[in-house]
Amino acid sequence: MESSGELVPFPLLMTPIESNYRTCTIPYRFPSDNPKKPTPTELSWIYLFMNSIPSFRKRAESDDTVPDAPLRAEKFAQRYAEILEDIEKDPESHGGPPDCILLCRLREQVLREVGFRDIFKKVKDEENAKAISLFKDVVCLNDAIEDEAKRVENLVRGIFAGNIFDLGSAKLAELFSEDGMSFLASCQNLVPRPWVIDDLDIFIKKWSKKTWKKAVIFVDNSGADVILGILPFARELLRHGVQVVLAANDLPSINDVTYPELVDIISKLKDEHGKLIGVDTSNLLVANSGNDLPVIDLTTVSQELAYLAIDADLVILEGMGRGIETNLYARFKCDSLKIGMVKHPEVAQFLGGRLYDCVFKFNEASS
Repeated sequence: MESSGELVPFPLLMTPIESNYRTCTIPYRFPSDNPKKPTPTELSWIYLFMNSIPSFRKRAESDDTVPDAPLRAEKFAQRYAEILEDIEKDPESHGGPPDCILLCRLREQVLREVGFRDIFKKVKDEENAKAISLFKDVVCLNDAIEDEAKRVENLVRGIFAGNIFDLGSAKLAELFSEDGMSFLASCQNLVPRPWVIDDLDIFIKKWSKKTWKKAVIFVDNSGADVILGILPFARELLRHGVQVVLAANDLPSINDVTYPELVDIISKLKDEHGKLIGVDTSNLLVANSGNDLPVIDLTTVSQELAYLAIDADLVILEGMGRGIETNLYARFKCDSLKIGMVKHPEVAQFLGGRLYDCVFKFNEASS
């Protein structure tokens, strides 16, 4: 479904939304803080975004769909650095005080202003093609696990392993450009349980009762993340008779998968009978979330997604941006799962965990 028109609140948020929902997980400032002076937390996030500029500039320079890309990339780097310096001097400038949503939005705005639309397109296409070629093997490995609890745990590990493919993290962008990433090796190298937030056993217990009828999954990155992590998990839900709605971004932002890209990926993975390795997909829907950032404010989603989500009884927010940096403490009228890998030291420190630790936060419906 294409997104159009005005954005609306996600219908499964606990109401009243004003008193029950805060988008950003980390408190960047408190009412007692001086409005004219950045807080230590704001400063650490300004520096985090400042440190990401070189990898974004490099990616923009090599965008051969844009004339004079190196010149425009230089413009982007200068302009975005100036904005961050302004915010460092006066946190109320540029629509502040700053949080991860504003800092992401400003970066996207500057990229678009200087003429870039999708600087990660080439790497997304390459990674999607690679992951599509591995999809069948990953699914068959999962299907071969007879014990249901072990199979679900393996699928969850696959989501974490796929979620490593995140070029919004400066450190991972560097690692990725050096050697690509092996999905199966990542599966085996996850930090050992218990993870920093670890509700997996409770989730598996609930799974075994087969109570869900419809799940909405907010997806994250292209490549291994969505194809080898989320889709095998979604396929397992379909096998159990759950209707699945995959919600993907409207516009490109870092290497996150967009709605049109996800429609294309799924059509490539289906066989001539419209099945995903033997599983019927008539209950699999793809929706445009109306979002254009790697984080998400659930008070503004597309009307189409809101309509499809009304009767869902499970909401899954996947990835560090949508499920940890924003929405970790979001409360829903139905069961919810926030799942992602911690890829910024600032987030690890806030949660009291390790870098590359895993978050698996499952909450039953708020009554």
